[in-house]
Amino acid sequence: MRDAAPVVVITGASRGLGRGVAEALAGRGARLGLCARGQPAPIAGAEVHCASVDVRDAAALERFADEVVGRLGPIDLWVNNAGVLEPIAFVRDLSAEALRAHLEVNLVGVLHGTQAFLRSLRASGRGGVLVNVSSGAALQGYAGWAAYCAGKAAVDRLTECVQLEERDLGLRAHAVAPGVVDTAMQALIRSKTPQEFPAVGKFLQLAADDAFSSPAWVARCLWELAFDPAARPDEVVVRLPPQPRS
Repeated sequence: MRDAAPVVVITGASRGLGRGVAEALAGRGARLGLCARGQPAPIAGAEVHCASVDVRDAAALERFADEVVGRLGPIDLWVNNAGVLEPIAFVRDLSAEALRAHLEVNLVGVLHGTQAFLRSLRASGRGGVLVNVSSGAALQGYAGWAAYCAGKAAVDRLTECVQLEERDLGLRAHAVAPGVVDTAMQALIRSKTPQEFPAVGKFLQLAADDAFSSPAWVARCLWELAFDPAARPDEVVVRLPPQPRS
């Protein structure tokens, strides 16, 4: 494990998984750069730089990265977490405009964050760890989730490519599927009818069984992946194990 407190950037950190991971990493002593479209709130007792940033805006993300480095120091771990689920629609009803809007966040936003981190690493002359938040939906299709499945599969491939391209920079890149975490996105999924989302029963059963992983569990896994050599995965695409039940 590291001796110095690492600097960690998390996008989409105002709520949901991003906020939960940020709070858990703050408890481990991380210094945090947090951004989202709605500015994240500070975390008591933590060294945090917060900003309102839309990941669709590449220049804004680069400015944010510079601010984090200026206030906290070189970035050790960058987590591209910002993402959306909608539109939930069958392919026959999916408009090109809705698909483009989705991918602007879930894929182009990841590209922008990745590029901002790479630029920061080159400027600092240090290596670092990139985590692009993926999903089990990258591995299989779900009726109604064409946009989400396609975007997350593309995130996996983009991450594999950047690892091949930037290894000499000292980059270690992973596309990480965190498992099922009970966030507002999960509540949206469970609100759909079987006609809108035929697999809704699977997610209703997960809720009934309380079979979710917590943001603290995801944070622990990401911390170990990034900073514990004994837990470092060989694979670029990583699926986190479910949280053990007591």
